[in-house]
This record gives sequence, structure tokens and C-alpha cells, in this order.
Amino acid sequence: MIRIAAIAAAALLAAAPAHAQQRILTIAAITPPSQLDPHFHSSGQNNQAMEQIFDPLLLVGPDGTVEPRLASAWRVIDDHTWEFTLRPNIRFHDGTPFTPDDIAFTYARIPNVPNSPGGFAPYVREIAGIDVINPTTVRIRTAQPNPYLPYDVARLMILSKRIHEGAATADYTSGRVAIGTGAYRFASYTRDQRLELTRNEEFWGPKEPWERVVTRYIGNAGARVAALIAGEVDVIDGVPVQDVARLEATPNIAVFGALSHATAYLFPDSARDQAPFITDREGRPLDRNPLKDARVRRALAMAINRPAIVDRLLLGQGAPAEQLSAPSVEDRSRNARPIPFDPEGARRLLAEAGYPNGFSMTIHGPRGFFAGDDATLQAVAQNFARIGVETKVEVNIPSVHFSRATNRDFAMFLSTYAAPLAANALRLVVLTRDRAGAGSFNRQHYSNPTLDRLTVEGLRTMDTPRRNALIGQAVDVLMEDMGVIPLFYVRYNWAGIKNRVVVIPSPIGRTHAILVKPAGG
Repeated sequence: MIRIAAIAAAALLAAAPAHAQQRILTIAAITPPSQLDPHFHSSGQNNQAMEQIFDPLLLVGPDGTVEPRLASAWRVIDDHTWEFTLRPNIRFHDGTPFTPDDIAFTYARIPNVPNSPGGFAPYVREIAGIDVINPTTVRIRTAQPNPYLPYDVARLMILSKRIHEGAATADYTSGRVAIGTGAYRFASYTRDQRLELTRNEEFWGPKEPWERVVTRYIGNAGARVAALIAGEVDVIDGVPVQDVARLEATPNIAVFGALSHATAYLFPDSARDQAPFITDREGRPLDRNPLKDARVRRALAMAINRPAIVDRLLLGQGAPAEQLSAPSVEDRSRNARPIPFDPEGARRLLAEAGYPNGFSMTIHGPRGFFAGDDATLQAVAQNFARIGVETKVEVNIPSVHFSRATNRDFAMFLSTYAAPLAANALRLVVLTRDRAGAGSFNRQHYSNPTLDRLTVEGLRTMDTPRRNALIGQAVDVLMEDMGVIPLFYVRYNWAGIKNRVVVIPSPIGRTHAILVKPAGG
């Protein structure tokens, strides 16, 4: 053990001078982006890579508030019109000027990206038109009042009509058109392995400290920690919960963490009359899908020992969840109460629903999507088994898992959702799906007319107290129906070389160079 520590220390000392001179940042991240097209898939892994290369008009900062980006200011003109003041003289990485026409081009492209497993269409569905007032002023008109428009445009990376017109998703991932206005320029990408960026020396904003950024994608938790201890990388994300205390006690390593805006949840298929991966206890098909019955969904929710998962499995790195939005979210429900751990009550509900002997089911999830994801599924399966629902677990890499979930291959699957607004969780995860983009992450095609009515009214209400009340009521409807089964609020942890970096914890789980600063300024 002493010899290993000495070798690791020597490696750090050897690496430090070269790093300090060259200003190279090396990150080990848990999950790679599925594509480098900034409009292909609205996932945390894709977005965190894209935010370094591309810019939106506005950006949601680490504290959950909206910050200026390509637009320096914004204001409401009337209930249907927002005005944005654009920064002058901004250029894309190849020198192409950024113009107001690029905004219209970008927003028109977003709903039409082929094969998107969860796109950005909900954020543009209310946009009725874009008026160019002058080269640095645009007005966005909405079909309905939209109090969330600043949050919506903060999700949308701006492209250039001149550069990107006609480009396919593969052209971004190859790097051919991975050209934005962001703080870093694309250098190379080896799929699922490595993304390399160089500093944009012509960036419109403050100069970034890192000349070169290398992100290595290491799904294995032990390998990420080993790479950090050996000095092979400067920062890791997805710190395993069992390693947090050990790394905090390591003299040359710092841990940076925050209880996030993210919630881990199970999504049951309550829409179809028959669901895959559900049988009776002998493996025979059932004549109806038990997950269509709210009593069954509530029984499964009551079977889960959330405090035990947080305390024993996550070692305190999280908090039990009673709804889909985390405690830091302003418009969440104020009425939701903890979901009781009540196996006996769960068995009674199953019997009342017609399943006194339970049934069999397979639940699915990602491996390497967040710290402890596959272990969480195993714990849930054990909880279900104790009330008579024999449960198997199947995991896949995130790209495969979410593609299959989008194809409705599962009876129940594990996911997370992170947003500073409960309204976004509702409209993207559980609002009834439509062709305009509502419910783009509603992979189980859940539908509840009362929830839809309250959510849609909230999304169009400019008065903040009334809007928050409507969204909170919609959350209450969702939890009463147990349309999703919340598990826990996720705590994100990063670790880095103490004398090298400081990580700004992101409540939405972002891991990228813009949120990593050199230690000591």
C-alpha cells in the first residue's frame, strides 16, 4: 500500500509541471455523447459536450438561473413577444459571422432532426415567428404566452445557416461541421472513447484557462478512480459513493459535490394492454398488463425502501424522493409527502388489484449513466420480490438502453431527469405525446388528461404565483396516479487533483471544461 501511494505521488509530481506549463485539462467522464449533433438528443451527456463548442442565446447557470450568452439582454414586450439583444461581432470558429438569420435557421431545424431519441422540439413548439429588428435585436413571437421562453432558448445551441445547412448528424460527429461560437473548438473525437478540444482564441467571452481539453470516457468506476489517483487525469465525475469518504481523506485530492436538480425514477408502462417482460409466476403471459392499474403502481412504489437505498447503497449520497422534481426546484409540489415503505400495505393493494400471488417482471436500466445505477436496480428488484413480484434486472450501456426505451421495449425502466423547473419535467417526461414535441421523453406514452390540462395552463400563465400553483397541482396529480415512481434525488460528485483544479458543481450534472478552473485562480 505504501509503495502504491509513493508511485501515485511521484506520478502526480512528475505530471504537475508539464500540466502547469501547457495548461492541458484531462477529464475522465462516466458516459460519452451518443452524437455531436447539438440537436440530436437532449441528454446530459450530449449537452455537456456541446456546451463547450456551441452557444445558445442564454444559458442556465450552475445556480439554476438564466445567464446571458449570445444574447446580452432580454425582456418581455407583451404576453406573446420577447426581445433579445445580441452581442455584436461574434464569429463561428471558421470565421463565419453570427447573424440573426442563424437563429431562425436553428429553430427551424430542431423539430426535423431524423431519428432523434429525445430531441429539443418542445422548446420551439410555441415559437410563431422571429422578427429581426436590426443586426443586434430580434423579437421572438409565441403562439401562446410562454413564461419559460428564456429557459427554452437556453437549451438550444445556435448553428450557422451558411455552415450547417444540409448537414446530417453524422457530419457533426465526424467533426466536419462541429463548428460553433463556443469557448472551445473541436479537435477530434473517437466514439465512446475520447473527445479533444482546443481553446477558441477568438472567443467572444472571457478567455478560458485551458489551452487543450481531453475528455476520456471511462465507464468503469474503479478505473476512473484509479486514473485520478495515478495522476493520469485531473478530474473525474460519477465518483462512486463508496469512494467519496476515501477520496476526501486523500491529501492531494478534493471532492466537489452538490445535491442536484436530478431525480432517479422508474417509468412503468401504464398505457398498453399487454406489456413486454411481464408474465405470471410460472412464466405464462398475462391477459392484461398489471401496470395499467394505479393500485399496482402504488404497491410497487410502497415496496421500495428508499431510506435504505440512500443510506446503505448510496452511503448518504442522495435523498429519498417523493416526487419527480428535486427540493431545489421552485415550482415543485408543496403538498407531496414521503412515499411510505409499507410491504404489507403493498401486498394488500396487489391482492385488491387481482394479483394476490404477484407476477413476474424484468426491469431495465442503464449501466454507467449515474453512480450506482445498476446497483439501484438490483435493490429495487429485491424490494419487489418481497411483495411477491419476482423481478429480474437487465442493464445496457446508456445509448442502447435509451434507444430501446424509446422503442417501447420495456415494461419498466430506470432513468433520471434533471431540470431547474418542475414544468419541464412535466411537459417532457409525462405530458401526453404529440407530433409538436410534447412528451418527448415520455417513452412509456403515459397519458393523464387532468395532468395535461393543469400543465398546459401553467405553461401559458405569465403570473408566477398562479403558474407555480398550477404546476404544483399537476405534480400532485402525477404522484396520486403514480405515473412515474420516484426513487431518490441524486447527489453529483466530482473529484480532482487538489493543487490543480477546482470544480464548480453543476446541479444538472454537467461535466466540462468551462466548469473546471485552475486551483489558485
